Amino acid sequence: MSADTLPRSVTYCGVCSLPPEYCEFGGTTKKCQEWLEEEHPDMHAKLYSQETLEQNLSSLSLEAQKRAEKDSQKKAAKAASAEARAAETRASSKILIKRIERNKRKYVTAVQGLEAFGLDIKKVAKDFGKKFATGSSVTKIPGGGEEITVQGDLSDDIQDFLVEKYENVPEDNIELVEDKKKKKDAAGGGVV
Repeated sequence: MSADTLPRSVTYCGVCSLPPEYCEFGGTTKKCQEWLEEEHPDMHAKLYSQETLEQNLSSLSLEAQKRAEKDSQKKAAKAASAEARAAETRASSKILIKRIERNKRKYVTAVQGLEAFGLDIKKVAKDFGKKFATGSSVTKIPGGGEEITVQGDLSDDIQDFLVEKYENVPEDNIELVEDKKKKKDAAGGGVV
């Protein structure tokens, strides 16, 4: 077998999933660079050393150098503002945990708003099912988005579990709500 046909081992970025040589085109250059420095310091030194950067810049024309500098500043500003917006969204978002009465003493617990914290809804639903040994499903809600419905009255337990397991979910952003069915008045049949 010749050297040309041997399989190659390719490293992929843990942030943008591109090969590190192409991370600059992914939009998360700063995070990719930090990941590469931590995981593959030898490759980071090869790609981002001062000597390599100067060599790449010197091969560009003066006009192209200015454009490249402007572009990198724009990308950095855009990434910073996107990160700030995401942090602001997370800070203002609420996770609603509703205890809903079904029949007599039967309850289900609905959890909404997990998407804002970057959680995979289906994975969290599976975690709930395993942790509480109960049925747990993901359903679409009319206002858009998804909610997790768990069988049983588990609102306090779910709140504790979310705070313990997912460190990017602040306890202050979790709100417990009780949803009761309206009972009919025995005499007139009206709503009480």
